Amino acid sequence: MNNYVYYILAILAGLAIATQAGVNAQLRIVVGNPVIAALVSFLVGSFALLLYILFFQRESLNGLSNLSGIAWHKWTGGLIGALYVSGVIIIAPRIGAANTTGLIVAGQILFALFLDHFGYLGFIQHSFNMMRLAGAFLLIAGVFLILKN
Repeated sequence: MNNYVYYILAILAGLAIATQAGVNAQLRIVVGNPVIAALVSFLVGSFALLLYILFFQRESLNGLSNLSGIAWHKWTGGLIGALYVSGVIIIAPRIGAANTTGLIVAGQILFALFLDHFGYLGFIQHSFNMMRLAGAFLLIAGVFLILKN
C-alpha cells in the first residue's frame, strides 16, 4: 500500500482524537466524573472491537494463547491510553481543543524524535538530522502560535 494512504489515515486519526476530546468531555458532564467517563469510553470502544473481531476476524482469537509469555511493558498500552483519555477529559474543557491537541502534539513530536532516533519500542530507526529537527521546531512553533490566542 502506498504511504500516502497511511498519511491520510494518520490525519483521520488526528481528527478522531480532537473529536474524542470533546465527546468525552461532554460525557464527563453527564456522569460527573472524568475517570468514570474514561471508563465508559473504553467499555464502548472495547465492545466495538469485540464485535468487529467476532464478525470479521474471528480466526485472530487464536492469538490470545500467546498472551501468557508477553513482557510486562507490553501490557502498559491500555494504562497509557487510560491516562491519556482521562487527562484529555480533564484538560480539554479548561484550555480548549486546539490548545490541548497542540500541546499533546508538541509532546508527541519531541518524544517521537527520541524513540525514532534510538529505534526504541520496535520503531524503525531514524537518526536526528537537521531536517527532522527543523520540522519538529516548525511544528512546535505552530503550537505556540495556536496557544497565543
